[in-house]
Amino acid sequence: MNLNRRHFLATGALAVPALTAGSSVAGAQPESESKGPPLTRTGADVLAARGWAPLSGRKLGVLSNPTGVLASGDHIVDSMVAAGVRPLAAFGPEHGFRGSAQAGGSEGDYTDPRTGVPVYDAYGADATKLAGMFTKAGVDTVVFDIADVGARFYTYIWSLYTAMVAAAKVGAAVVVLDRPNPLGGKAAGPMLNPAFASGVGRKPIVQQHGMTVGELARFFAAEFLPAEGVTPGKLEIVEVRDWRRDQLFARTGLTWVPPSPNMPTPDTALVYPGTGMFEGTVFSEGRGTTRPFEIIGAPGLDWRWREKLGELRLPGVKFREAYFVPTFGKFVNEPCGGVQVTITDPRAFDAIRTAVTMFVTAKQVHPDKFKWRPDNFLDKLSGSDRLRTMIDKGAGADEIVGSWQAELAEFDRKRRRHLIYR
Repeated sequence: MNLNRRHFLATGALAVPALTAGSSVAGAQPESESKGPPLTRTGADVLAARGWAPLSGRKLGVLSNPTGVLASGDHIVDSMVAAGVRPLAAFGPEHGFRGSAQAGGSEGDYTDPRTGVPVYDAYGADATKLAGMFTKAGVDTVVFDIADVGARFYTYIWSLYTAMVAAAKVGAAVVVLDRPNPLGGKAAGPMLNPAFASGVGRKPIVQQHGMTVGELARFFAAEFLPAEGVTPGKLEIVEVRDWRRDQLFARTGLTWVPPSPNMPTPDTALVYPGTGMFEGTVFSEGRGTTRPFEIIGAPGLDWRWREKLGELRLPGVKFREAYFVPTFGKFVNEPCGGVQVTITDPRAFDAIRTAVTMFVTAKQVHPDKFKWRPDNFLDKLSGSDRLRTMIDKGAGADEIVGSWQAELAEFDRKRRRHLIYR
């Protein structure tokens, strides 16, 4: 792979209000009622306002991807180097440090042609292997800055978890540059059963966790690392400014940077905790279309699925009968029928309940077409075999969603002491 052929972001640091001293920086401020929402400032922008001075003198390793940018559009590593705070290494998660790889891929090890910083391929690395990378690079502080989309099966939060364990092994500090959760702060969906732990869900949290990566880091350090016999190292959270838990991405004033190739818009993130589960079926989840995770279908589906869904009048969403031909992923170059999911009211929309209803109705209308993937990947995505087996037994959406309300309430109670923003 010749990374020199790619165009990378320009260098520069953005001046914004100063960083407050201490391990946790001033948090969210109330949203203005008269002037509309103020521009949300990410942890990265808060730290860049000081020219990265709080990190000066540390042996830095940066775990990031294309979402690790300032409001100006400059990548944090480019900005650090321009400010004279040069990381010893960068570490790339799934899709790579500069984001050129597709789902399930990475960029390999290389020297970043823009900055000259060595880049290590961290995708798929366990804590022992990642700790070895930290040791080889000689870092004493690991900076994490990746935008999450709020779903348990989106892998970046598990890159954070692995990095925290690896950092503890080598005695390195972890600094999380926090970013808003684009879904806001509401938790939803089933809890992961540890027996179904995998790369798309390593620890028992609910499917739509409703936390920022900074809050998750606090949760991980308190709830999971000690249980693994790991003594958490120093953890510093550089907090988001001017963000509230009820604030969706559209109200932040921030520019959406696709965190992965198939997450092109904030609307994709809103549907993803639900329709992302279609990866566990034989249906196309819309990869290879212009609206991944919003367009769902398969060859041979017709108008009846959309009609059935329309009759149910689910809150905050409408369905359009859709026909499409994927350019990659499932059913490449095959005509497919199905539906397009359009959010009409983000506050009322429930991604997971909507997806469960789509499963139930697809099985009713197209029983010969709707199938689970033979490897039962849905169980890893949903966190157990409960969803799959209940649908196979004919349960309705209300019964299925009701089956996890007690564990959801318990998770919501447990996470409260780790929350930063109100």
